[in-house]
Amino acid sequence: MLAEVAATDISIERQPNGFNESAAVAQEGAKAAKVARKQIERSTGKSAVSKLNAKNLGQREIKENKTRKIKK
Repeated sequence: MLAEVAATDISIERQPNGFNESAAVAQEGAKAAKVARKQIERSTGKSAVSKLNAKNLGQREIKENKTRKIKK
């Protein structure tokens, strides 16, 4: 999802013309997302990739087996 947002923002700024320029913008957006993911993983010590459904990403299990929402 971050790659799409990054590519869209880059595209708005650069206004690519044609397929090749648009593909380059998409690759740059993907690279930005990869760098961000790796930094998050280094900072937290765990994988940023999850099997959770996007609707459930704001929830985490706590030790008492209760679910609480994390404020964003």
